[in-house]
This record gives sequence, structure tokens and C-alpha cells, in this order.
Amino acid sequence: MLRNDEFFLRKWVKYYGEQLGKENLYVFFDGLDQVIPDFCEGVHTMAVEHVSCSVHEGDRRRIDFLSEQARQLFSRYDLIIGTDVDEFLVVDPQLGVSLPEFLSSVKTSCPSISGLGVDVGQNLREEGVIDASQSFLSQRRYAKLSTRYSKATVLRAPVAWGSGFHRTRKGNFHIVKDLYLFHFGCVDLERIKAKMGDGGLVSEGWSKHLAKRAGTIKLVSEKKASVWEKTVPLARRIQNIVRPPYAWNKPAMFEAKVVVKIPERFKDTI
Repeated sequence: MLRNDEFFLRKWVKYYGEQLGKENLYVFFDGLDQVIPDFCEGVHTMAVEHVSCSVHEGDRRRIDFLSEQARQLFSRYDLIIGTDVDEFLVVDPQLGVSLPEFLSSVKTSCPSISGLGVDVGQNLREEGVIDASQSFLSQRRYAKLSTRYSKATVLRAPVAWGSGFHRTRKGNFHIVKDLYLFHFGCVDLERIKAKMGDGGLVSEGWSKHLAKRAGTIKLVSEKKASVWEKTVPLARRIQNIVRPPYAWNKPAMFEAKVVVKIPERFKDTI
């Protein structure tokens, strides 16, 4: 579900359309004023009334709506993927399998599963303005391993999501080996600056959220990157085990700020 974000939607429709088929995509536009782009032809689309409210209340309204849509779709599907428009669920390319093939092979008793959260940021020392016509990961090579984006994105049963897909309200979720959720909200500093100047977003309380995204860019620009093959397996194990006492079904990583260099094999995935 999105509002005024054709930049990421174009990439989202292309990626998931190739992986799953456009006929299996569902995109909801937040506002009756939203124009549905031509590239969404073949996708199930719906514009719903926009309610101006705080970030927290808006997140709750959207996830309640999307959870109900997912519940209904279980009459047609075995698995439901829910993501924000700037999030991409990716299987490690070295396995040579498609996303549906991979997800269908996962064995777990959990009602939902997740990829490891990879929060991609612009390294200002090495990387320029993003070119949306090219693959993102051919232009961005650094990321923060983020518990925030190790989300319960894939439902195996009709349980309701928590706000932002960060958890489900019933049951835990398992972070699966070789599966990643790439988040691109921090992919370009100029885009973040433009959003910070959006009066509508500021009035609804988005300033703090956008500042956090700028913080990710600062982190990946300044902190030395760890080796992916050594760091990622450890981060996954920690996140699968550690849960904060105030949110037992959300992963934690002892507040560690870990930056990794994304392997070359991912560059053409998104």
C-alpha cells in the first residue's frame, strides 16, 4: 500500500511481476486522488480513501486493512507476501532458484517467515545519485544488517500483521537461511531530503522517521564494512534467538550497528 511513490512502485511491480506474475500482485493506493500508473496494467489495483493522521495511527490503519486483504486471499493462495513498496524479498542468487520455489520448500511450524533485514544505504564517499533506470544493487554496495527489516513478510496462515509487517500478532516468525529482505528507503540522500520538504509528510509526523533513514546513510558512509559471508550467518543466528522482553516476537541484535558489503552476485537482482 502506498501514496505518491511511483519511483519505488515501478521497480516493485517489475521485480515481483517477474518473480510471481503480475496477475498475483495486489497494490493498494492510499487516496482516491492517486493516479494508477500504466505500468500497473495486469496488477490487481485499488484506490482507497486517504485518512490524514499521525504516522503511528496511519501505520495501524494500513496494516489492519492489509491483514484483512491477506486473510481473504488465503482462499486462493498458500502463501501471502506483504511488503512496503521499497522492500524486496530476495533469494540468494547462488542457489539458482526462484522466489516461489524457495518459499515452497521452507519447512517450519511458524505461521510466518522472514528474510534477514538488509537496509541498503548510499555510501556518500563512493556512490552518487541513484539512477532508477538501472538496477539498484549495481549502484549501491553497502548496507546495515537491520533487525527492523527482518520482518514477518511471508504469511503461511491467515494471522494478522503488526504495524509495518514487523511481526504477527499471533505466533513467532523464523528468519530463513539464504533469504533476504532488501530495504531501499535509504538508497538516495537527495530523495530523503525531498521527502523532508514535503509539507504533508511533515504534518503527519514523518520527520523523525526520515531522519533515521538519513542516519543509515551516515552509518554506511563512515563505518568500515564487514565481510558478508562471515557476518550474515552470525547475525541471522542471533536474530532468530534473541528477543527483547517487551516484544518477544521481534528480533534483536544487542543494538549492534553492523555494516556489510553486499556481494557482487546480487547486483542484477533488483
